[in-house]
Amino acid sequence: MAGKKLSPAQAARIEQVNAFLHVANHVKGMVAELDSNRAARSQLIDNLCGSIARDLTHLRQRALTANIGTIADVAGSLAVMAARGGGLNMKIRGLTDGVNNLLIQLDHALKRAMEGEEKDQRPSGQEPPPAA
Repeated sequence: MAGKKLSPAQAARIEQVNAFLHVANHVKGMVAELDSNRAARSQLIDNLCGSIARDLTHLRQRALTANIGTIADVAGSLAVMAARGGGLNMKIRGLTDGVNNLLIQLDHALKRAMEGEEKDQRPSGQEPPPAA
């Protein structure tokens, strides 16, 4: 990528996705802390789950305003999972898998932002060329 210049829109999108990655890695650490504190008092577990849900809800809102719908969907479902009741083992397993999925989605979004949008740019209202 040494010879390729980024447009200001690409640089802004990359910065947004990197901020999302930072939050997702923080949430991954909190899920690991929740996993290691299975035998802790219920108040500590509830506080950790509340923090995870709050961070994921903020991530969802920021992803919606940045128009990255897939990340917002994953973060929203994880926030609901963290906030609801139920078995702790099921919650930890679901959050671990979901955060890994979120990190994969963010990695894909970062690659797409670095590539740019030049693949399919047409003037608005113009239809794609017919396939031969």
